Amino acid sequence: MENMAEEELLPQEKEEEVEVAQVQVPTPALDSARVPAPAPDSAPASAPTPASAPVPAPALAQAPTLSPSLASAPDEAESKRHISIQRQLADLEKLAFVTEGDFDSASSLNSDNLDAGNKQACPLCPKEKFRACNSHKLHRHLQNLHWKVSVEFEGYRMCICHLPCRPVKPNIIGEQISSKMGAHYHCIICSATITRRTDMLGHVRRHVNKGETKSTYIAAAAAKPPNEILKEADTDVQVCPNYSVPQKTDSYFNPKMKLNRQLIFCTLAALAKERKPLECLDAFGATGIMGLQWAKHLGNAVKVTINDLNENSVTLIQENCHLNKLKVVVDSKEKEESDDIPEEGEENFGNIKVTKMDANVLMHLRSFDFIHLDPFGTSVNYLDSAFRNIRNLGIVSVTSTDISSLYAKAQHVARRHYGCNIVRTEYYKELAARIVVAAVARAAARCNKGIEVLFAVALEHFVLVVVRVLRGPTSADETAKKIQYLIHCQWCEERIFQKDGNMVEENPYRQLPCNCHGSMPGKTAIELGPLWSSSLFNTGFLKRMLFESLHHGLDDIQTLIKTLIFESECTPQSQFSVHASSNLNKQGKRRSNETTTNLAKRQKTDVNTEHPPFYYNIHRHSIKGMNMPKLKKFLCCLSQAGFRVSRTHFDPMGIRTDAPLMQFKSILLKYSTPTYTGGQSEGHVQPASEDTVADRVEMSVNDKAEASGCRRW
Repeated sequence: MENMAEEELLPQEKEEEVEVAQVQVPTPALDSARVPAPAPDSAPASAPTPASAPVPAPALAQAPTLSPSLASAPDEAESKRHISIQRQLADLEKLAFVTEGDFDSASSLNSDNLDAGNKQACPLCPKEKFRACNSHKLHRHLQNLHWKVSVEFEGYRMCICHLPCRPVKPNIIGEQISSKMGAHYHCIICSATITRRTDMLGHVRRHVNKGETKSTYIAAAAAKPPNEILKEADTDVQVCPNYSVPQKTDSYFNPKMKLNRQLIFCTLAALAKERKPLECLDAFGATGIMGLQWAKHLGNAVKVTINDLNENSVTLIQENCHLNKLKVVVDSKEKEESDDIPEEGEENFGNIKVTKMDANVLMHLRSFDFIHLDPFGTSVNYLDSAFRNIRNLGIVSVTSTDISSLYAKAQHVARRHYGCNIVRTEYYKELAARIVVAAVARAAARCNKGIEVLFAVALEHFVLVVVRVLRGPTSADETAKKIQYLIHCQWCEERIFQKDGNMVEENPYRQLPCNCHGSMPGKTAIELGPLWSSSLFNTGFLKRMLFESLHHGLDDIQTLIKTLIFESECTPQSQFSVHASSNLNKQGKRRSNETTTNLAKRQKTDVNTEHPPFYYNIHRHSIKGMNMPKLKKFLCCLSQAGFRVSRTHFDPMGIRTDAPLMQFKSILLKYSTPTYTGGQSEGHVQPASEDTVADRVEMSVNDKAEASGCRRW
């Protein structure tokens, strides 16, 4: 009797409830076939009063927005998913029997009710598109048109919907206006409407890549998982989930860049011995790990500013500052009067200032002694701003992670970002470092400043360049002269920088030490650059960095810094004392005028002692049919022959030397053993004559030229 009373109540409240339901969700018009006919023995007197109605009218108005499968779950009742999103096809079929006021009883329908024989309309199609039909025809329609082309996500199916949920522009055909409703999908995550299935798949995939799932958007979501706390160099840092994937987090933290952070810390520690306090800027803070290490280990010697444009990153940086018991000064909007009040700056000595600004704007507004640029990719967009207000004798460090373009895998990107023409060579890592230094030098010269390269490192994941700023147009002119083009032979990989001067040379091949152009047909060389042609290392500064690494217990980079010192001096065995470098740090502060004079004198006296550019790979130039000597023995052999020689960090099997390639191969052949001799030792090999060595080297060059003909252009 209660069910019969509910069915008689529906016609009385039908008009009022349908109007409220149509305001929230556009649903198709419901005809009389959807409402079951009342029983013939029912009487009007048996109908309950409106006060005793089982379900109030406002609750019925929200019923069409929820599917029956989701209405039964209390934890997902507030997610408000569209009716086209269901778990099973049976749930979609039950929607055909749902009417206003009969939503609660729809979940109790079984297969017997579906086969009742009453004509039902499609819940996802308007009445004009699909008329009411029998249950078996409706089943085929829902299965073929809606269910088979659905998009699946975490157990749910986003079926295609033909309801007027999205506005469609009307088409004017003659004098008639036709508004054709297009099919679309409703996203389960963000409630967006997408027309094409392929676009819907890509839309959901982007949500998954960003870590956005349905649990993020439901009202009754679980508590946010706590952030993980990592420790590096006695500094605690709080990282977000998926911290090592840039596409899934705003605050990116790469554990593989630990070596990069330690190198920059030693650079700042060595600069702090010259003068203090230092205004330091980490332009792209992310988690703030780098600035936290500066402030925690260097103390009052530095004034650290950590900047990031992302609001979530700024909040995370502040939390990491409190985690390391450091005071935070939040400055979201920079003021011009901030530099005119030195008293406030002294009160915040040793504190960390956190800013939320664009890096270019911040570097234009304030002056700094040390600036570190580490954007995600290339740094060329921030170089002009970095050199605008950098103080004299300050340091700018640039970390470039766009190794695909710098390592000649995307040559068009290198031409667009750096204006350089490059190819893949055996010395491609040093080529990448010289490309970045050239871009830094051009940016400094535009601001009437010159640079002195302290060191340049190119490893697997990044290219790091650290330069000292020298103010004045004279320094800028001297810096600009060191940007030159490189002539590279594609047959033997010999290379040389072009001679200075503006006169056009008739035959540029004469500058190359090799004779490939005369022995090979066609063009054999290519012009690369513009590149930085001067030294990449400062030996004195590297020794001070080594002392700071020993002082702060950074054992991971000591081997790398020693290799850089050997490479800067270009000697197989460098003899230096760490205590001697520490005595230099105890001499006190140097005045700026004296430092400028010393740097100018050093540049004039160190011209002849610069390390030779580029290096040779011993395996790349091995001779066919010969066993090479050990690398250490070969270094001694080159040194005994009168050439400068050292190992290089760019390539573990690379040798930096000023010997021409022909002499390099001659000595390599002289101390190699034939493969067919078996047990013959290297020391008993009879030295071949110079003519025989030259012939064998030339034959090996010709053989390799024929085998590597694809490298020609």
